Amino acid sequence: MDAFYSTSSAAASGWGHDSLKNFRQISPAVQSHLKLVYLTLCFALASSAVGAYLHIALNIGGMLTMLACVGTIAWMFSVPVYEERKRFGLLMGAALLEGASVGPLIELAIDFDPSILVTGFVGTAIAFGCFSGAAIIAKRREYLYLGGLLSSGLSILLWLQFATSIFGHSSGSFMFEVYFGLLIFLGYMVYDTQEIIERAHHGDMDYIKHALTLFTDFVAVLVRVLIIMLKNAGDKSEDKKKRKRRS
Repeated sequence: MDAFYSTSSAAASGWGHDSLKNFRQISPAVQSHLKLVYLTLCFALASSAVGAYLHIALNIGGMLTMLACVGTIAWMFSVPVYEERKRFGLLMGAALLEGASVGPLIELAIDFDPSILVTGFVGTAIAFGCFSGAAIIAKRREYLYLGGLLSSGLSILLWLQFATSIFGHSSGSFMFEVYFGLLIFLGYMVYDTQEIIERAHHGDMDYIKHALTLFTDFVAVLVRVLIIMLKNAGDKSEDKKKRKRRS
């Protein structure tokens, strides 16, 4: 038993030492860049929350806001990198429109059970922190090999969605798409974080573009988590109703 505990403590201390060592490989300039990226991400999430609130208050979310969001992102990419204020404003606008587009799902969660929204957001935030943190303290380029695998998975997901839009889908196939998409975008959290670090080491300090990448991952995971939680809550509610009818 003593040997087991000594081995475990050595492994834990080794992991902590290696993690700190890997983190120190990130230069101060890149560390400052990451701080800007995550701060901008927080602002984008706050802006999307405002967008979701505007949908609940004014019922503005839908296809138009989604198209406007895509257009705003395209506009942002067309603006030169040195025009930071303009690009930051466009990112906040895109995040607000994205929040309005996701608003119907958020409104449904609030109407069904407000705790679902809180639990879903907190769970997504914890997952994001864990996966992104793991990518930061990992060895450089360790997870970049996932890029091809994740791209293939995303292509399969898009083909599945295209096929179901034509031939229709059952509840089972829809939930498979949701879980598969959740797995893909959790992987992208790790991959994108390491790619941002690697790009920053090579001089790409576009924190607004990098914040947009992580924002997209966060929203994609949150949407799927909410759908799964709503489905599970709905199934439990149906089971309770059936039991009451039998009794």
